Amino acid sequence: MSTDALRDPTTGLSGKRYGEVLLVTPGEAGPQAAVYNTYPLNDCPAELWSKLDPQLIATENGAATALLNGPRYWLMNGIEKAQQGPRIIKKFGGIDMQLQATVLLTAMNPAPYTANQVNRHTVFTYGAGEEVYELQDPAFRRWVMQTWSQIVDPNLTRADLPKLGERLNLPEGWTYQTRVLDIPLRIDTATRAALVLQDDLTNSYSLITD
Repeated sequence: MSTDALRDPTTGLSGKRYGEVLLVTPGEAGPQAAVYNTYPLNDCPAELWSKLDPQLIATENGAATALLNGPRYWLMNGIEKAQQGPRIIKKFGGIDMQLQATVLLTAMNPAPYTANQVNRHTVFTYGAGEEVYELQDPAFRRWVMQTWSQIVDPNLTRADLPKLGERLNLPEGWTYQTRVLDIPLRIDTATRAALVLQDDLTNSYSLITD
């Protein structure tokens, strides 16, 4: 697949709310999940999201388990996506969600700071002048926050992110930092799997590879 297959970018995403349902099934390489996302169909309405029953969702969809991932808020400014086959939309508890990615999980509930492979066929772009929030691991790889989460802390806002490192239980050798971009930052995983991890507040980060 070439980047020519990418759709025109969706912009103005930073701060937009969404939620996901992951339908997890066993696979030869371990648990794998089909990721259904409310983006771009709706903003994950709170009154419906709060009533979702993961066990019922798993049973109705023939999954080993269902994981609820949200509410979350985008941090990148734009997304380009290469569509893989026809659009697949499911309704969970009255909320329409679209199949957006597949994930090879390290475990049914992956531990914080453990990377998972995500096949999402996207390019995420953070604009010049944007403030970004990054982890650096002991190998000096940098991971940029792609979404902040209200799963653990329902009151977490973007204003809290610059000093989030003071709250995180970072593993030995890891650091958290904030910087303002001089030039746009692109996370291009259109033709390769993304590596994604979460901190202990379930904020998500993508590995910066370029």
